[in-house]
Amino acid sequence: MTNYTNESHAIAKYVRMSATKSRRVLKQIQGKNYYEARLTLEFMPYKVSKIIIKVLESALNNLKQIQTDTIDNKKITITNAFADKGPTLKRFQPRAQGRAFPIHKQTCHITIKIKK
Repeated sequence: MTNYTNESHAIAKYVRMSATKSRRVLKQIQGKNYYEARLTLEFMPYKVSKIIIKVLESALNNLKQIQTDTIDNKKITITNAFADKGPTLKRFQPRAQGRAFPIHKQTCHITIKIKK
């Protein structure tokens, strides 16, 4: 029997960023502890880093909701961090001679799982 009170997760849906760009950043923090991952994300130059910080904090707060004792941020590890492809927004850019050029705006769903 597994104890689920030591695990938590958070999901951010419909993030206006492609899944491949998000995966590039999520690969960097997977397996690290919370403190180290947070510090790494603070200094990354990518736009998605701020969104991932919010999801990471949400997962930590979800863990605090189900825990009765205090939690040390340095002992919490990120067990799984991944980005799934979301729906694509389809737009059109007008071009010369009445033509239209399609623009596909990608979205993704970011999931982070942490464990005490």
